[in-house]
Parts: sequence; C-alpha cells; structure tokens
Amino acid sequence: MEKILFLAHTQTDGALPRIALETLTAAAELSQNLDGSTLAVGLIGEKVQAAADSIAGCGASDFMGVEGKEFSASRYASDAAAAEALAREAGATLILAPGTPRFSRTLPGVTVRLQGRVDTHVSGLSVSEGELQIQRWYYRQRMVATLTRQQRPWLLLFDTSVSRPWEGESGSASIRILPVEIAQNLQRTQVAGIKAPPAEAQTIRPDAEVLFVAGAGWTKKQADGQAHIKEAEKLILDFINLKQASLGSSKSLVDQATEGQEVLSCMSRLNQVGQTGSTPRHPKGLATCCHGEEPHVVGWRFVNERRAVNLDPNCGWAQGKTDVLYVADAFEVISKLNELLSK
Repeated sequence: MEKILFLAHTQTDGALPRIALETLTAAAELSQNLDGSTLAVGLIGEKVQAAADSIAGCGASDFMGVEGKEFSASRYASDAAAAEALAREAGATLILAPGTPRFSRTLPGVTVRLQGRVDTHVSGLSVSEGELQIQRWYYRQRMVATLTRQQRPWLLLFDTSVSRPWEGESGSASIRILPVEIAQNLQRTQVAGIKAPPAEAQTIRPDAEVLFVAGAGWTKKQADGQAHIKEAEKLILDFINLKQASLGSSKSLVDQATEGQEVLSCMSRLNQVGQTGSTPRHPKGLATCCHGEEPHVVGWRFVNERRAVNLDPNCGWAQGKTDVLYVADAFEVISKLNELLSK
C-alpha cells in the first residue's frame, strides 16, 4: 500500500503556484488508480491555511503544514528541514512535488536524508498492473523513457503542463501544523529584496497562452534589399506586449551576436528554444521567419497548437512539423496582428 504525499510551497501571496495545482491533479489521480493508497497534503510557507482551504476538496485524508516567517522565502536549510519533517510525519512512500526552482534545489538533498530515490523533470505517469510508471525525456527531449523503482520513498518532481490544474471545490481544511525549529546558524541566508525588469521588458512568460518564436529571417534583407532590424524588433515587442505572449528565439538568431552581426536587442540565450535551449510548454505557438530545422522543432515538442509564418512554402515547417503554415511576409502579418490587437 502506497502512502502518497503531495508536497508544495506557497507563493508570496499565500496561494499555490499553477504548477503545484497541476501536480495535485496528478497526485489525486494516482491515489485513485493505486488500490489501497492514501493521499496526504504537506504545505510549506509563511501561512498555509489559505492554501489548504483552496484545495480542501482534493480528497486528501490528512493536511499538514510547516509555517512561519523563516519558511516564507526559498532557503535550502529551512526548506529541507520542513520537507523532511512532512515526509516523515506522513510516512510517505511516494512524494509528488512541483518542479519549481525552490524544490529543485532542495528535494534531492531531502531524498538523501530519507534514504530514498528522486526523479526530476517527470513528464507523465501511469499505473500498469498495480505498478507506478513515470515518463521523462532525455538527450535534449529526443528520447522518452518509462521508469519504475522499487526503492521507497520515491520523490517525483514534475514539469509544468503534465496535468491540468486542479479545479476542485475549496472549503475549510483541518490542517496540522508541525513544529519545525530552525537554528539561527541555519538562517544565515536572507532575501534582501527582489530585482525584476519592468513589466514591458519582461519577455519570458512561462504561463503565457502563446509562445512567439522569431527566427533569423527577421534580420535578413527584405524585399527592398535592405534589413529592417529596428522595425522587426518593434513589431515583435509590440506583439509580445499586446498579447502578453512569451518570446522565444531560434538558435541561429541568437548565434548572430557571436558572429558580429546586428541582432535584436530583446533577444538573449535565455530566449532560445531547441537544441541547448529550453523546451517550453504553451497552449499555442507561432514561429516566424524560422527554418523549421529538427532541433528547433524538438524544442516545440510540448506546444499543443503550432503555427508558422514563412515566405518559403518549402521551408521545414511545411514538412508536417506545424499544424498550420502561413506562406506570407512575417512583417506584414505581425503588423496586421498588432493593428487588430490594439483595437
């Protein structure tokens, strides 16, 4: 019989992040599919009652929490102590947690304390003949593996968009607060403040509905024989801000900076999608002036609805790698989109 623990931390507003609600859906479904299993909830934060109330209808038989000022911000020592206390109190054999930066730094170390095993970047799970199986990708998202383990406890850190966010009823959860004392010498790391770019300068939005990817074609000579890089940058940023989309880049575009070519100032390696870049997960994606090469397409593997704009009807996107290909000038298409969005 498996004892499942859903482990999460609150945000600064006291609520659970979206990825935590997605993980909760996976944990609740797993508890239903594994015969004889039980589900418990463990929360970490400055105050956890509101978060517990918001998921009171998830079907958990036990709600536990570790709260206090020292648990409000991410810090390895305090987070590890809290997670370990919750896992031991629950007697958990399976621990499901969102793969946030906070937990990705902490839970592998907690696994060592619990003498268990951990798998990160989990992208799916299923139950076959009463046995839990998970999926994760390897080799830059080109190969998928199905894994199972006999070692317990088994900690699983989930990627975003693996499951739909939990949308059950809220209520009044009866939560047990565990006393976890953090010595002063373990509180040396302090959060002095948060520095963030202005909202209009923020181009990477993991929870955005649309991912807009720009390719090197934006910086090439256009029909008049001239490059229009400043115009391209304005069109792209206007679309990003009007649609509140997330901005991505092909590798060939960001590579131009190392080749001495003029590039889009809003682009950096952080925006790169595919190859050594990220593999984002968005409901929709729009690629513009991209070649559609295989590494870039691999980066789009988890985008649900993929569309592309390219003047070349024989570009890589036309070879079954996108749902819809618009054979058109990206400058004209995005300009018209911005006009419509601004209304």
